[in-house]
Amino acid sequence: MWLSRESDRSLYLSEIFVILVLYVDDLLLTSNCGHMLHDTKSFLSISFDTKDMGDAKYVLGIKIDRDRSIGRLGLSQRTYIDKVLKRYGMDKCAPGEVPVTKGDVFNSS
Repeated sequence: MWLSRESDRSLYLSEIFVILVLYVDDLLLTSNCGHMLHDTKSFLSISFDTKDMGDAKYVLGIKIDRDRSIGRLGLSQRTYIDKVLKRYGMDKCAPGEVPVTKGDVFNSS
């Protein structure tokens, strides 16, 4: 059974799924079924020149960190943040206290 999501008419989900993300000439695949993932890779390799690079570590400058033993997937943009800090000469700055805390209310008087 396929379920269409109202927010994205190009997204269809079923109990077994493969997610394919394409950006220019890079492709990411994930699935909740190993056999379906293998079949998808085989199908794509018939029509296209493909190369399996293994588990993705970076995509579009975002680091992918996973720990399968506890089912954790993390994304980090630390490399990008460090690059921006360096570009604006702030890469040597140290963290400090901020005199404003959450919930502070400001007025004009």
